[in-house]
Amino acid sequence: QVQLVESGGGLVQDGGSLRLSCAASGRSFSRSVMGWFRQAPGKEREFVATISWSGGATYYAESVKGRFTISRDNAKNTVYLQMNSLKPEDTAVYYCAGDQARQYTEVVVTSSDEYDYWGQGTQVTVSS
Repeated sequence: QVQLVESGGGLVQDGGSLRLSCAASGRSFSRSVMGWFRQAPGKEREFVATISWSGGATYYAESVKGRFTISRDNAKNTVYLQMNSLKPEDTAVYYCAGDQARQYTEVVVTSSDEYDYWGQGTQVTVSS
């Protein structure tokens, strides 16, 4: 069973940056597609970014494209989300998730329904 623990959230001013980390336990992490999602108060959880098992393929939501970068270090069992030029509308709880079904496939996954395991989330607050 893979467990995920997010960190790096916090309070930042409009235009600032944060780097989120998601540390995984379990061998299947390095074979899995990984994703970041977020949920703002009163809103549904939404896709942010995803990365293939090798890191060779990435995909972003239009709202974060050009500002956020997803990456992974399989040797460290960690996936990252670098967030630059943050805006107040980026305020949310950010979750990382893993999809074990597509191990060793160079694909990305944007639907939360496809992910098998989730972290507990980390709060990101951007003040105006």
